[in-house]
Amino acid sequence: MYIDSHCHINFPELAARMPEILAKMAENRVTHALCVSVDLPDFPSVLALAEQYPNIYASVGVHPDYEDTPEPTVEQLVELAAHPKIIAIGETGLDYYRLEGDLEWQRERFRTHIRASRATRKPLIIHTRSASADTIRIMREEGAGTKDGGVAGVMHCFTESLEVAEAAIEMGFYISFSGIVTFKSAKDLQAVARAVPMDRILIETDSPYLAPVPYRGKMNEPGYVAHVAEFIANLKDVPLREVADRTSENFFNLFQHAKA
Repeated sequence: MYIDSHCHINFPELAARMPEILAKMAENRVTHALCVSVDLPDFPSVLALAEQYPNIYASVGVHPDYEDTPEPTVEQLVELAAHPKIIAIGETGLDYYRLEGDLEWQRERFRTHIRASRATRKPLIIHTRSASADTIRIMREEGAGTKDGGVAGVMHCFTESLEVAEAAIEMGFYISFSGIVTFKSAKDLQAVARAVPMDRILIETDSPYLAPVPYRGKMNEPGYVAHVAEFIANLKDVPLREVADRTSENFFNLFQHAKA
């Protein structure tokens, strides 16, 4: 079986096709999916899917790209995360690629999420782009790692260097690979995927974005996570069953509020 550890199936283009999305998941042996929150106004649609479908879980958080949106507080995140189908805090983190200027608000928002994770004992879903040094620094300063009293989490849709991956793994984090790893241009990322131990790997779609080969350029969906698994199995020269089993086991080891 496979698990899509990060998707946005509450987005309108996917939510309108839920029966088809679920059928494609079943066809490809994708047993569970984690629908990830990007802001508070849309959080009810994320939670509604998790409440409706037993194999869909959800997170609560505000994406670092969302500048003009209600700012979360630790107390809000803790309260919303009390729901049993909410298994993670995020996605959160830093993104210096799309936004410019004084981004201290982004760093403060990240700290808020880490504090909520520590308070709820639910893991973090971290997004980092063109900001890895600050991301790792703040993770350490706020005690996101398991050795510092945090519950760690996952570096989602990972595209950074092996050094960044190793720093996160040292703090107890998992590394999640999306369809990007299947792209011909992603040679550096493929080298990272080869090096990351199997007991630290998750797979995801980040749908509706970043569809893996052979669907690149089309709308992505959770059923396609099987293609990410197949690519990683070939890349690491291990049986596909091992990738399926280990990434599923890793998911439930990390997100302990989820049930197999």
